[in-house]
This record gives sequence, C-alpha cells and structure tokens, in this order.
Amino acid sequence: MRPIWVYVVWLAVLCLGDVQAQPFNGQVRLQWDDSLSHPSGVIATANNFQAGTVAAPVRQVGLEAELRASGRGLTSVLTLRQSDTAPHSRAWVNELYASHDAGAWQLGAGKKIVAWDVGYAFRPNDTVQQEDRRTLVNSTATGRPLLQAEYFDTDAAWSMVWVNPTATVDALGAEEPALVGRMYRRRGAVDWYGFARMGDHTGHSLGAAVAWVAGDALELHGSMRRSERVDRLTMMQNTGDLLTGSPWQASTERDVTQWLVGGTWTHSSQLGLLAELWWDGSALSDAQWDDWSQRNRRLMALAGQGAPLAAVAGNLAWQAQALGASANLRRSNVYVRLSWQHEAWQPAVDVLYTPADQGRVVTGSLTWQGDRVTVQSGVRVFSGPAEAIMAQLPAQRQGFVALRWAF
Repeated sequence: MRPIWVYVVWLAVLCLGDVQAQPFNGQVRLQWDDSLSHPSGVIATANNFQAGTVAAPVRQVGLEAELRASGRGLTSVLTLRQSDTAPHSRAWVNELYASHDAGAWQLGAGKKIVAWDVGYAFRPNDTVQQEDRRTLVNSTATGRPLLQAEYFDTDAAWSMVWVNPTATVDALGAEEPALVGRMYRRRGAVDWYGFARMGDHTGHSLGAAVAWVAGDALELHGSMRRSERVDRLTMMQNTGDLLTGSPWQASTERDVTQWLVGGTWTHSSQLGLLAELWWDGSALSDAQWDDWSQRNRRLMALAGQGAPLAAVAGNLAWQAQALGASANLRRSNVYVRLSWQHEAWQPAVDVLYTPADQGRVVTGSLTWQGDRVTVQSGVRVFSGPAEAIMAQLPAQRQGFVALRWAF
C-alpha cells in the first residue's frame, strides 16, 4: 500500500488545476458498527470446539474522510480511514482518471467507477464495476483500472470499456481483464440496453435490460445475462470428512444464466415500494447446499466420536468458505423494500427472502438529511430455520450509526 502522503500530493496537484471551478470537496463520516454473533451454525460450532478458529464479528468505530478533486480533465476521489480495529489506518484511491470531451465522443483512462444495469438489489449486467449491493451504509465504491470510449447522440449511446488492461490472464472475478460493451437506446418511455463482455478467462457473455416508466407512479425493469463461464468456489467430491486442507477450490461453472425482474411504485405522499425477483445461476445449487449441510452434520458427529476437536473445528471453518462462493447465497431470491420520505426524514425497511430454505434478511433504517449533515442508523437481522443458509452466517444482527458532514 502506498504511503498516505502520496495520495495527498495527488489531490493537491489536482486542486491546482482550476481554482475557479471550485474543484475540491468531500465529506467526513464518523461511524459506529456492532454485530451479534450467531449462537449456532457452522462458524459458532467451530469456535465452540476450538475457541478463536474463526474471527468473531467485532464492534468498531471508524472515521473516514472522502476527498474529491478535479481540474484540467483529471478527477480524483481519495478515502482516508482511521479505525479502532486493525488495520488502524488505511488510504485508498476510489477514482483517479483523465477524461477528454470530443463533442459526441467522450474518452477516459484511469481508475474509474463504471456501474451498469437497471436492478437495485442485484445487477446481472454489472460487468465492469461488479460492486457489492445492499451494503448497510452507502459509500463510494473503488473503481477499476480501464480505458473507456463513449459516443452519444439524442436518443442513443454506445460505450466500450477495456477493464483491467494491465492484469494477467490468471486474475479472477472483478480483476479479470475484459472487453465490455454497452448499447443504450430510448424509445418513448422505454429505455433499452444491450451488453456484451469478452473476458480473458471466462469467455463471452451477452445481456439485455429494459426500464419502462409506465406512469407517474409506476416503473418496471428487467435484466438478463447469459455467460459462457463463471468463476466460483466448489466443494471437491469423493473426499473424506476430516481433511488436512480445504475441500473448497476455485472452479468454473459453464453456461450460466442470471435474470431479474422488478418494479417501483411511488405514491404522492412520497411512500415508495420496490420489489424484485431474481435468479443467479452462478450461486451454489440446492443439491450443493444439501451436500454442504450433510458434511457439516458428519463433522459434528465425528466430534462426538472422539475425533480431535481442533481438527473438526478447522474443517468446519473451511466449510464457511461456501458462504462467499458467489454474489448470492441462493439461486432464487425475492426482495421487497418500503420507504417513506417525509421532509428531512426517511425511514425504510427491506426484506431479502430465499424461498429454497426460507432464509430472511430484514433491514430497518432511519435517515435524517440536512443541508450538509446526514445522520443514518439501522439494524440488519439474519434469520430463518436452523438449516437456512442465512442462519449460518457469522453475524445474527448488525447495527450501525453514521454521522456524515459534507463540505
């Protein structure tokens, strides 16, 4: 990681670019986070057998300064973070790119956030940024190294992106080198999108999306993507139960389909409802999750038969790798969000439901927005039957309070 002074110098140089344009602004955020660990599940059982096998969620207080500077065709976003937990100090560049306006053509190069697609809770065609969705607190993502060319006319736009141009062919996920294209066209109240991606490792994928403003209160949207290959983790077959290494290895899933349909409804009183349903073929299948649960039970049975508890705990900890095998835990998902904007206040509640095992994630939040100051607070609860994957996650509850000041 570069020293912090390097980032500060970058910002200082950019701030000298165009004083009249007032190129420097940002925000400071003080945030408190706390989590309650699940009393049962694979991670809790591993720690019961051998304390400290898996790190438990911790309470933390963090102070972040996000600084933005622009001038002479350069844009930079830098984040500095100080926390009471390790690592105590961090600094990273969210964006640092050069852009050029050539009339209908827009050119860009550097580290930039390019987030595509029409969904809220899940975006099958987010093929460049590949950002995490549904975070507890909204924060600026970290962009990807890229070269970009865009062409605009009255009702259409074309984009071509070479993302991660300097990465090696072995880079996976969002770090994979790829050529990505997007086509946009407006037809009355309907926005149409087409997507294409050619990755060095995962091959080609094609996608399409549509967003339709059906009336003053109703909007409908949908997105679909078909991929030649998708990287993820898979448990090796025909292995013993008590192993000396993780059974979860990187693998490639072929011919993967992902889709989403949803809509938003907004009342004149500023009451809003969002509903989305999606399928993610890159997630583990129901059969794979059944195999995972059966292996967990066999490992717990070994502990009662005299097997070394440290070895059982280690194997259960490796089982927790499945919880990060893909962007979604389950292939089928239902999401509903209800919010209300009343003057400076916005309460909201949302539910993510996985029909395959009746798992649930319920989030409640309250935001107060002033001219420069924003206060956010919220709680997220993971629940469901004992066999639900949501009940196996490290945290049972998460809470936060954040104070943000913009300048």
